[in-house]
Amino acid sequence: KVPRWAFEKLPGAPDALGTRMQSVGEAMAIGRTFPESLQKALRGIERGRQGLNADPGEHHYDSFSTEDLVERAKVPTPERLFQLESALRRGKTVEDLAQATGIDPWFLDQIELMVTERLELEELRAAHADGQDALDALDRPTWRRAKRLGFADAQLAYLFGVDEGEVRAARLAAGVRPTFKTVDTCGAEFAAETPYHYETYEDEDEVRPGHRPRVIILGSGPNRIGQGIEFDYCCVHASMALREAGYETVMVNCNPETVSTDYDTSDRLYFEPVAEEAVLDVVAAEQAAGGGGVLGVIVALGGQTPLRLANRLPVELVLGTPPESIDTAEDRERWSALCGRLEIPQPAGGTARTLAEAQAVVDRIGFPALVRPSYVLGGRAMEIVYDAEGLEEAFTSLSLSSEGMLAAERPILIDRFLEDAIEVDVDAVCDRTGEVLIGAVMEHVEEAGVHSGDSACVIPPPTLPEETVELIEEHTRRIADALCVCGPINVQYAVKQGQVFVIEANPRASRTLPFVAKATGVAMAKVAARVVVGATLAELRDEGLVPATGWRQSGGHVAVKEAVLPFDRFPNVDTVLGPEMRSTGEVMGIDRTFGLAFAKSQIAAGNRLPSDGAVFMSLADRDKPAGVEAARAFASLGFSIVATEGTARHFEERGIDVETVVAKLGEPAQPGQVDAVELIGGGKVRLVVNTPRGRGPRADGAYIRQAASANQVPCLTTVAAARAAAAGVADWGRLTLEVRSLQEFHEER
Repeated sequence: KVPRWAFEKLPGAPDALGTRMQSVGEAMAIGRTFPESLQKALRGIERGRQGLNADPGEHHYDSFSTEDLVERAKVPTPERLFQLESALRRGKTVEDLAQATGIDPWFLDQIELMVTERLELEELRAAHADGQDALDALDRPTWRRAKRLGFADAQLAYLFGVDEGEVRAARLAAGVRPTFKTVDTCGAEFAAETPYHYETYEDEDEVRPGHRPRVIILGSGPNRIGQGIEFDYCCVHASMALREAGYETVMVNCNPETVSTDYDTSDRLYFEPVAEEAVLDVVAAEQAAGGGGVLGVIVALGGQTPLRLANRLPVELVLGTPPESIDTAEDRERWSALCGRLEIPQPAGGTARTLAEAQAVVDRIGFPALVRPSYVLGGRAMEIVYDAEGLEEAFTSLSLSSEGMLAAERPILIDRFLEDAIEVDVDAVCDRTGEVLIGAVMEHVEEAGVHSGDSACVIPPPTLPEETVELIEEHTRRIADALCVCGPINVQYAVKQGQVFVIEANPRASRTLPFVAKATGVAMAKVAARVVVGATLAELRDEGLVPATGWRQSGGHVAVKEAVLPFDRFPNVDTVLGPEMRSTGEVMGIDRTFGLAFAKSQIAAGNRLPSDGAVFMSLADRDKPAGVEAARAFASLGFSIVATEGTARHFEERGIDVETVVAKLGEPAQPGQVDAVELIGGGKVRLVVNTPRGRGPRADGAYIRQAASANQVPCLTTVAAARAAAAGVADWGRLTLEVRSLQEFHEER
């Protein structure tokens, strides 16, 4: 088991490991040797590494001397194992490293086995004119030894300077194929019958013959910020639905924390990394098992990880939306052209592979701009830039790598950022006839610019006019039809001054699908799985899995999804929300009004709203007009208002009493004034509202947010969240709290 960390998402957090847990997920691997299991697990955590070095990521250590590597390895960090392998390869001994790090020599000796094998492979490569000749010279014992030590085809491709497909072809030509062993769940007391397998390189295969057509479901791998348990929910519900429909289900995943990796969730479980080599090997094993063969592979329910494999699998095996359509949604030029044909407005934007191209795009669309890599999940490396300097900094960091892919291969996307717009999410399912089931239209509490995974969202939308909702639904149907979607689709919109702009479409399950299912009572993941294998919505309506035509998401209750953020584990990280996702989980509140549902969601997320005391407000200039409404709402509820000088002046000019004017940190305080840190630390403040915008205000407000986090005072970083909090406090005070089952809510509607 290897943990998955997310320090790249939390700038400012030191990556040293200690007594406080900081990992956000984990991957597990099973093999016949420790090196085999270790390298598989390192592939499984999806940090862009193919194993223990022997991949492009190892060049990160080229600039370090051997002694520097040893010094760095003394401190436990996520890089430690890779540093140790590099040091051993440079000649350090097991004894040296054991003494320096305190790591048991047994583990270091096992890593040295991998180092020895790698050096032998490099010698073989050096003895031949090119990589293909070296591959041809590999004999069967050498192939098997390398594979039993966990070397992936991708690592051999790197060492020999050839394509991964060439390595696979050469390996199969040499007769070196994996075998799949059964995990002994019976402690060897009697024969284990569990269909629970792992890949290794021995002589006997233990996969039993199949009996019915099989569907392979690719799981989501380790939990991480941006891709978590919500995708496992989708995969498990898919397995349940398909088993009920008479198919055999085959799960591929490597996350031991999940329900999908329980051996009785599916008809067969393969505990393997969700990576090209392992998936192709599982497909081959299942095709050889007979019994109706493999109907296909579902890539649309496990998040971005399996979706990236769509183009690496035989196209006839990809069930549901074609890989070509997935590429159309991800490719900015093709996506923009499609929206143009459909006459659906989208924010002005473009793509860039060089800084000059990026500057040309911004000259055309203007600032502020949203800059991001393509083919990512969780807003990875997204940034809002407000000036030329910010653009250059953002582009420089992105152009080095776009989630492990060179910018030349995956261009950088630049869009006009729509400030003060309402963001909207839609989850839907489209069948092969073109009928679309709209699961829900969700209105975000935070305005556009906060990643959808970090924003609270509401079903049904509380402020959108009915005609706007209908237009959004119609746009979604037309986009699904134009993309030839067969299965789930998520579309994101921004609504500004009554105009609807489409931001992006994702022809896969989204992280909100479980929320939609629980809020509406419609098993969206089950519906999507059945549609992917060929059922129509009309057929599922007859079965009772889909509601009757004319069903609407609105009913007698409101559901609010709220993000759970990990800032208590990372006290040095600024708590401001932005386009890069940081939440590690989510909660849901449900009640008869928006205010009550929002208040419940805050309690569940660990940010219980106060009923009295002082609200401290420090707003960026752009937020001050909108902040007046929130301040007036809190004042009417009996809260006292405390504010920084500029915010206080703005409020008082509009008739809102400010009890205390707070001095800026580092500036001389007037008689009787205190600074924000003192005030928050004194226990009087019960809620902080601080809205940073741009580079300057973000830096100025960081100490306020850090003080709130340190003193466990709820801190809101958008005016929209402040307005929602005021509504929550108001409803909590005037309405009686009732506890009702989810079934009661759905039966009432």
